[in-house]
Amino acid sequence: MYIKKTNYTFGGVLSAKMTKNITIGLLAHVDAGKTTFAEQLLYHTEAIRSRGRVDHKDTFLDTHEIEKARGITVFADQAEFSYGDSRYFLLDTPGHVDFSPEMERVLQILDYAVVIVSAVEGVEGHTETVWQLLRSHGVPTIFFINKIDRTGADPQRVLNEIRQLLSEDALMLPELDAGAVNEELCSFLAERDEGLFEAYLDGSLDEPAWKEALVKLVRQGKIFPCMAGSALLDEGIGSFLRNLDALAVTEYDYRLPFAGRVYKVRYDDKGTRITYIKALQGVLKVREELTCGPAGKRISERITGIRRINGSKTAAAEWAAAGELFAVTGVTAAGPGEGVGELEDTIESGLVPALKSKVCFEPPVHLKEVLQAFQQLGAEDPSLNVSWDEILQELQIQVMGQIQLEVLEQVLRERFRIQVTFGDPEILYMETINSMVYGCGHFEPLGHYAEVHLKLEPGERGSGVTVHNKCHPDHLAIGYQNQIVQVLLEKGHHGLLTGSPLTDVQITLLSGRAHNKHTSGGDFREAALRALRQGLEQAENVLLEPFYDFKIRIHADHVGKVMSDIQQASGSFTAPEMNGETAVLTGTVPVATFMNYPVRMASMTQGKGALSLRAGGYQVCHQAGQIIGMKQYDKNADPAYQSASIFCAKGQAYAVPWDEAAGHMHVKPDL
Repeated sequence: MYIKKTNYTFGGVLSAKMTKNITIGLLAHVDAGKTTFAEQLLYHTEAIRSRGRVDHKDTFLDTHEIEKARGITVFADQAEFSYGDSRYFLLDTPGHVDFSPEMERVLQILDYAVVIVSAVEGVEGHTETVWQLLRSHGVPTIFFINKIDRTGADPQRVLNEIRQLLSEDALMLPELDAGAVNEELCSFLAERDEGLFEAYLDGSLDEPAWKEALVKLVRQGKIFPCMAGSALLDEGIGSFLRNLDALAVTEYDYRLPFAGRVYKVRYDDKGTRITYIKALQGVLKVREELTCGPAGKRISERITGIRRINGSKTAAAEWAAAGELFAVTGVTAAGPGEGVGELEDTIESGLVPALKSKVCFEPPVHLKEVLQAFQQLGAEDPSLNVSWDEILQELQIQVMGQIQLEVLEQVLRERFRIQVTFGDPEILYMETINSMVYGCGHFEPLGHYAEVHLKLEPGERGSGVTVHNKCHPDHLAIGYQNQIVQVLLEKGHHGLLTGSPLTDVQITLLSGRAHNKHTSGGDFREAALRALRQGLEQAENVLLEPFYDFKIRIHADHVGKVMSDIQQASGSFTAPEMNGETAVLTGTVPVATFMNYPVRMASMTQGKGALSLRAGGYQVCHQAGQIIGMKQYDKNADPAYQSASIFCAKGQAYAVPWDEAAGHMHVKPDL
């Protein structure tokens, strides 16, 4: 397959007038024609000589054998093309819900998003999920209504669906280079901007001014242009490209110190870690030092190589500039979502897997081999949350669904030559507290000394574990305080009901004590963890389970059945919204009772209903007693659980159980 060569050197010198770099992402519900659309963009811009097809397994971006076999995009791959004075970095993202975290990581670095919607099926469940994520990340969005050649296609109906279900600010955009901006477009813009409304009434703006206003409103996320065509038959692609280039603007400054964001990590065939970065400002060169890593743990690493990625092709480069996508070697500390260089923040994923599964394997496969493979996979996809359960002696991962497990099984077989299977996906429960308590921990075996006092309070849903420090330096040195805070911020704290991860707890460090001679090493780690668990023992502990936010569109005849199903699934919903013969139900429902509902609904409605499921966070478990009994968690058998404090008297260490520990503490903090 032919790749058009591009001159990146600017004559060997960074030009003051650089090519406009624009990153666009293609997003869609599965089977909306997204990959075919990408092929057409690359062909029209002469980035490739021939157009591949998904059914022929020869597309430029879906190059992995897994993608060819399944006919779906699994990995977010990228390509480059030039159009006019602009250079575009194109990201083709997965459309299947099981690979949504891969898709969401790409959103963090997009300048514009193009959402592909089928002219037949219209706005589907995953389309709404994509839309919500785009709005939460503030990405300017353009729609392309695809497959207008298919029987049953109705672009106007789909446009109405976009306006009803996604945004009233969507409009069908005419080709901007085909004459004057029409009256309908001017009126639409004027209704959404007070300054434009006055200009519209007095007729003071000419066509260039209206186009400039359109560009601005699209960039601000106040207008969402729609276009239509057929990617398969190459209809509407040229018009789309012309409009895209007229609308897309970016302002990247290469003169500032380098800053970028990591959006992907991969390992090549030799096991070399490849870190993919979007340059947000400045220039990065080979052999330069790059500051990276999460907040509080940032280090400098030397860039050993820069690669430009175009489909399955890579080319070495000496530098990369603001607005570009590229990959580097030499960086090991930066993960997806993290800023590098002058950018220090981290964007956390909003999509959290609600299922977990154990990794199963038998000799001659060794645990060490499997762990090494999953360390790489976990670096590439942090949402896997790979962990070793000490009690069950199991390697566990978190996943979005069954299809993801099937793909992982194939990846391990083909890439690592390891044969594994996975246990049936189970609900990932979590635990929190429902009352404020104080916790204390003391660790004083012979030759050691540390004491920690904490306050534990319920946090807001979805807040995770947060830590505040109100310890006075007169009571404990700053260095020791920082050690305690870092221990409390670590992942892996367990609740007492089922041993599930602890979440939504606000911890405040109140006080502590060290010994000038005996405090060393991990003493404060031991004391802090004992204080946390001693506090949990006193609290009202609560089991949480994941919920879906759902939206169901069905014929009015099926409303009663669906409402009954939701109630039986322990869900809740608002009053149905009726629009002619169509009803829309919205609400929340436990993942445990609704995972398989799409199959039932498709059967009930003969495939004519539409179900949108989005992660709705965690709520109180609707069957907590049953789950706690089923888990049979024994905290005293958990090697990670220690709520007793250790004191020392006459050269001998002795343990004091949690319910007696407070009376033995050496510090009496102001509570």
